Amino acid sequence: MIRLGEKQTLTVVKKVEFGVYLSEADKPEKRVLLPAKQVPEGTELEDELEVFLYKDSKDRVISTTHEPKLKMGEVAPLTVVSVQKIGAFLDWGLEKDLFLPYKEQIGKVQTGDTILVRLYIDKSSRLCASMRELYDMLETDSPYRRGDVVHGRVYEFSNNFGAFVAVDDKYSALIPRHEDHSSLRIGEVIEARVVGVKPDGKIDLTMRDKAYVQIDKDAQQVMKALEEYGGVLPFNDKASPEVIMSEIKMSKNAFKRAVGRLYKEHKVELTDTGIRKL
Repeated sequence: MIRLGEKQTLTVVKKVEFGVYLSEADKPEKRVLLPAKQVPEGTELEDELEVFLYKDSKDRVISTTHEPKLKMGEVAPLTVVSVQKIGAFLDWGLEKDLFLPYKEQIGKVQTGDTILVRLYIDKSSRLCASMRELYDMLETDSPYRRGDVVHGRVYEFSNNFGAFVAVDDKYSALIPRHEDHSSLRIGEVIEARVVGVKPDGKIDLTMRDKAYVQIDKDAQQVMKALEEYGGVLPFNDKASPEVIMSEIKMSKNAFKRAVGRLYKEHKVELTDTGIRKL
């Protein structure tokens, strides 16, 4: 069976001036062309060749000996080469760019972005890219442990969970929702620290420094916010996590630690309704 988006070993059943036709040994009537410029030198009838199958610009099934950057069942980062109203086109290492329909995009993509995608076959039996449903395709057997510094690509945001990241473009990871990730964008590669590995192998990440270092930065951020509010914050450390994240861009626990540090240093005073700079 000819399978789009996959590599297959097929048999040479006919030689022509513009290439060779390949087929499965037991189904010679279902043939696919391998263009002449890709036919290995010395190829003869009944030779077996490993090829990748896709559709050309005229929507014909064709084979190639080139290695694509993405195959069916895989997740890989591809670069956006052009953007149109109906979607974007991605460089996947073949003569024809891969189409990413608008409805399969998560967020707006721009030319030059490198984004994580998978392959699927659309209703017209064409190979297309999708930025959706990547979570279950990522690996969970990473070699990383708590405290390791890693690099990962942001591929999705969730109001309920946080920012989903593919460490090394292959391992499933998450920056939890209580940590500010509002400055991140889809496709961005970040440096983060592993704070935990779940029993199922998925990784929890943080972009924050270790607590004893981060508390100084957080205290400076609170002081900056106080100055922007004219020296008085209209809420204190009893405010909701949502208010604190919206206004200060940090979790409630981090905010409480920072305020506690400033209070001990006699830089702020706490009131029933807010925090005042001293």
